[in-house]
Amino acid sequence: MKARFITLLTLLCIGRALGASAQASDPQESRMGAELRLEEQDLAKDCDSFKTIVSCATDLATEHPFHVSMGSIAPQNGLGAGPAMVTHFTPQNWRITWSGDGVYAPGGAWRAGTYLTMYRTKIAPPQLAQPGARVQPIRITETAVYDIYAQTMSLPTINFYGVGADTSVANKTAYRMSETLVGGSASIPLGAAANTLRLNVLLEANGRMFNIRDAAMSDGPSISTRFDEATAPGLVTQPSFTQFGEGVRMHPLLFGDRLQLGYTLQYEQFVSTQSSSSFERWSVDLAHQIQLYHTGGGPVVRDERNTPDDCSSSPSEPACPSVTRDRWGSINIRALVSKSIVGSGATVPFYLQHTLGGSDIDGARALASYDDYRFRGPHLMLFQESLEHSIWGPLGASLLFEQGKVMSQDAKLSVGGLRQSVGVGATLRAGGFPAVTASWYTGGPEGNHFIFTLDTSLLGGGSRPSLQ
Repeated sequence: MKARFITLLTLLCIGRALGASAQASDPQESRMGAELRLEEQDLAKDCDSFKTIVSCATDLATEHPFHVSMGSIAPQNGLGAGPAMVTHFTPQNWRITWSGDGVYAPGGAWRAGTYLTMYRTKIAPPQLAQPGARVQPIRITETAVYDIYAQTMSLPTINFYGVGADTSVANKTAYRMSETLVGGSASIPLGAAANTLRLNVLLEANGRMFNIRDAAMSDGPSISTRFDEATAPGLVTQPSFTQFGEGVRMHPLLFGDRLQLGYTLQYEQFVSTQSSSSFERWSVDLAHQIQLYHTGGGPVVRDERNTPDDCSSSPSEPACPSVTRDRWGSINIRALVSKSIVGSGATVPFYLQHTLGGSDIDGARALASYDDYRFRGPHLMLFQESLEHSIWGPLGASLLFEQGKVMSQDAKLSVGGLRQSVGVGATLRAGGFPAVTASWYTGGPEGNHFIFTLDTSLLGGGSRPSLQ
C-alpha cells in the first residue's frame, strides 16, 4: 500500500487547486501547475514502499513548490518544523526566487520569514519542450545578487553569564528574546576580478526591533535577578536599530580548486533611536579550505543565489544536489577577529554582542566544548582548524580544534588567554559537503559538550540574515 504524508499532501491539494484554476483560464499549463504535477509524481514514485524511505524523506524536505522546513531555530531552543513554499520567476535575463516558511519547536520557539532573491542570469529563460519538463542545468557566470527579506523570531531561552572573558558559571541566568528584522542586501562582483579572485562588494541595510524579557529556567534564575542595566547593557530598554553594512569578500579557487579561500572584511553601523546604544563594528574573517583529494567531481558549491528554503542548482533544474559518494577530504583553517567601537557614554547592548561557547545565536560553532553562549563581549577573537574526511559512501569523520576569547569594551585585542576546545565527530554528507554533523567536544575546565547540527545549506544555499 502506498504511503503518503498528510501534511505535505494537504499543501499539495491546495496548490493543485490553484494550479487547476490557472489551467482552467489558460490552455497552457502554468509553471506552478507544472511544479505541482512534478512534485506529486516524485512523491508517488519515492513514497510507495519502505525501501524508498530515504528518497521519500528527501522529497518531503526539498521539493518545489511545497515542502516541510526543519532544523535548529537557535541553540537551546530545539529543532523546529513547519511548512515552506518556494517559487521561481524567470523574466528575460533574470532569475527571481521567492520563498516563505514558518517553523515551530516543541519548547515554544518559532520563526517565520519571507525571502526574495534576484540576480541576472545573462541567459534567456529556459524554454520547456513540454509543460513542466526538466531540462539540463545551465552554468551561470558570476553576477550581482540582491536579497530582500522580512523575518521575525521568538526564542524562549538564551543563557547569559555576564559580559567579559572571566564570567562565572555560578552566574548563569536566562532571558527571552524576540527580534523582527526587515531589510535587504547585495553582493556585487567587481569587474574582471570577479572571474579570477571572485571579488565582491557587500552591502546591507536592515531595521531591527528587539524585545528582551525574563525567562524561566529549570536550573537557574532569570536574568533580572542577578543583572541590571550596568552589568547587562540593554536589559531595561531595547531601542530600535537601523543597521548598515559594507564589506568586501574574496573567494577564489586556486590550484585546480584544491585551495579555496574565503576572505571577508566587513564594517557595520548600528544606529539606535537611543544614542547611548549606537555603535560600530568591524570584522575580518579569513577562511581557508585545502582539498586533499577526490575521486569524482568534487563538492557542489553552496549557491548564495538561492533563498534559505531553495536548493535548486540552476534556473532550469529545481532538483537539489544529490548525495555524493566521492572519496573526499579537506583541511579547514579559519581566523576571525571582530571589534566594536562606541562613542562617549555609549555601550553595546548585551544581546548584540558576540558569544563563544557551543554555537552562537545563528547556529555557528564557536569554542564548542563550553556551553552555548558561555562567553559574551563586544570584541571577539577565534581560530579554528579542522580535518574532515569521508569513510564510506556519504559517511565521514572530523577532527576539530578551536581557540578563542571575548573581550570587554575597554580591553585591547590580544592573543593572550585564549581558551581551547578539541572535538571529534561523524558527518553525513550531501551535495559534496558535511550536511549533518554530530560532534563531541572537550578541552576546557567546564566539562564536555555534544553538539548535533544540521547545515542550513542542505535545504538552501542562501543563509538567513544574521540575528546579531
